[in-house]
Amino acid sequence: MTVLADRIEMAEVNDELTLDVMFEWLEKMPVPEGYKVEIVEGNIFMTPQRDNHWDIVLNIVEQLRTKYPRKRVKSDVRIDYPGDLNGFASDVTLVAEEAVKDDRGLWRCEDVQFVAEVISKKTATNDYRPKKDAYAAAGVPVYLIVDPYTGRWHLYTKPQDGEYRSEVGSDFGDEIDLTGTVVGLVLKTDEFAHERRPRPAAD
Repeated sequence: MTVLADRIEMAEVNDELTLDVMFEWLEKMPVPEGYKVEIVEGNIFMTPQRDNHWDIVLNIVEQLRTKYPRKRVKSDVRIDYPGDLNGFASDVTLVAEEAVKDDRGLWRCEDVQFVAEVISKKTATNDYRPKKDAYAAAGVPVYLIVDPYTGRWHLYTKPQDGEYRSEVGSDFGDEIDLTGTVVGLVLKTDEFAHERRPRPAAD
């Protein structure tokens, strides 16, 4: 068992396990460079940033920046969400103009207006299920999933009673019309690329 696992086990026994405690320990652990760290329902996930993944994230950020100032657009920044130990570092987050950090120096989920997650193969289930549920519970008005493995995007809006009441989706190349939402713009997806899988080694 690792030192981190030992400490988490001790904290669980003492009822002291919190997101702050877990992230404090993670900051002291040798997390590989280029990995994103999140806590989803109390489970720690370390995801490598793939080149295509980052290209799509940056593409979305650049499109948001045509309307919003840099201070409102975040990437891989910890924000805590409703549920049991949910500390996410979403791929793209747009916070409200009047958003302010809490007394711990963190942005509040109540001030999040838009979240985009670009699917990573090993953590896709998180984006489609527990993270979507947490975003809906927090009342995030617009949640976008971009899936380079299927070449499709999925848009969730109208959160109510812990779930999104509206869902639409389409293929890469089709525009994402957010003009009827708080985001108020159209995202182009024609430069989003399918994730290329490595070729098998030659015999």
